[in-house]
Amino acid sequence: MTIHIDYETKIKLEFDYQTIIHRVVNGSCDLIQCPYETEVNVILTDNAAIQEINKEQREIDAPTDVLSFPMIEYEVPGDFTFLEHEEDYCTQDYFNPDSGELMLGDIILSVEKVVKQASDYGHSPIRELAFLVAHSMMHLFGFDHMEPSEAVVMEQKQQEVLEQLGITR
Repeated sequence: MTIHIDYETKIKLEFDYQTIIHRVVNGSCDLIQCPYETEVNVILTDNAAIQEINKEQREIDAPTDVLSFPMIEYEVPGDFTFLEHEEDYCTQDYFNPDSGELMLGDIILSVEKVVKQASDYGHSPIRELAFLVAHSMMHLFGFDHMEPSEAVVMEQKQQEVLEQLGITR
């Protein structure tokens, strides 16, 4: 598994954020039972930068806590069986030609939001970062929360990842 982490803000997290990100990405892949070695890109930035991306990509001119950019279009969230049928899909586009890893996508996090939301919700910045990464990983696996029934499934999976890692409020 390859996890690229770019820290693009001067705002510092006072804990080992890289280990947390690695644990949550790995835990998410384990929970979903991803049968492939994977690649994920994570960018930690500030409110101004994430606001600009949010404006460009979603036409929302406001900072957000996390943005997810999945590389895969799933038939069913978390189901990788369609990748085995090359004649039906251009699956080679989903794999890094150099490493052979499945490219899940990109996660962009606002460090400012991590710190503020941790304070607002009364838990640690470690827990907030872990939650946002778990949330984003579920998006990279094709889960969504647009419909109430989808939200229940996605929230359950996020919670399972955090519980399995012992990262609680």
